[in-house]
Amino acid sequence: MISYKPPFTMTDDITMLVSEISEEIGRLSVMHECHITPHLRRKNRIRTIHSSLAIENNTLSIDQVTAIIDGKRVLGNPNEIREVRNAYEAYELMLELNPLSADDLLKAHGLMMAGLIPENGRFRSKGVGVFDGEKIIHMAPPAEFVPGQINDLIEWYSESRLHPLIKSSIFHYEFEFIHPFADGNGRMGRMWHTILLGKWKELFYWLPIEELIQSRQKEYYEAFNKANNASDSSCFVTLMLEIIRDTLKNTDQVGDQVTDQVDSPILRLLSVLGDETLSAAEIMKRLGLAHRPTFRKNYLNPALEAHLIERTIPDKPNSSKQKYRKTLHNGC
Repeated sequence: MISYKPPFTMTDDITMLVSEISEEIGRLSVMHECHITPHLRRKNRIRTIHSSLAIENNTLSIDQVTAIIDGKRVLGNPNEIREVRNAYEAYELMLELNPLSADDLLKAHGLMMAGLIPENGRFRSKGVGVFDGEKIIHMAPPAEFVPGQINDLIEWYSESRLHPLIKSSIFHYEFEFIHPFADGNGRMGRMWHTILLGKWKELFYWLPIEELIQSRQKEYYEAFNKANNASDSSCFVTLMLEIIRDTLKNTDQVGDQVTDQVDSPILRLLSVLGDETLSAAEIMKRLGLAHRPTFRKNYLNPALEAHLIERTIPDKPNSSKQKYRKTLHNGC
């Protein structure tokens, strides 16, 4: 008998998304026996770490993150460099961690936040709130309740008969609601969601879901706040399932390897573009970019060359009224 039951309402959208994700998993045909190359694992691991830390305002580029992981010297904020090294150590341990163990959760947090906060590897000892500027948008439960709430959440997950895609998303939301640590809750919540999914289907260990979370960061926080206000996690679950589905859709299988259909910057561009028609300035704003040459070199031109997007005024590429949309044959 489960005594703890997170507030959640099943919807038609959630049912449909679970079905679509299951189809994508079947399309990839990636199960336990599938061989995923070390190169691909490492590449996606770096992308995951870069995106998850970028959500937490780490300013290092993916090239800098790669260099740090390669052991090269990088000029940058020492704390941000430490965040990358810590995250890499924590993610390298991922296959060994039991997501239904509070001790393993503390162990992973200890690695993730080593040298960054005094309470790494321990549940918080004080109250915390989530702020938007100076405005508080969520006051977490009192610190003395945290260990019991985490244990209740783990017990609920282990006993719940909901589909793993659904209950892992609910776990993600509830984890952020409890906010069990003094710092590092966002990156730990996303990592733990990945581990829960990975225990269900191994390919999730190697999918950079955090990249699409980063590209939809505003929606991510809005869904969390909406769920708080409604006392129902359904909208947050829906968004997470959309992100998982879209990540899978932008992954293709070649032989016995899983490879990216499009590079990370193009994937982000397609995600923020959606079904809209936008100017370069509007796309840059959604991507959080300010340097136009970088945008054109890494995002816009590769997407145009791959025929994934098209100009609305193709005969005048430099027109001040130029806008961009997905090509009609692009199913992303």
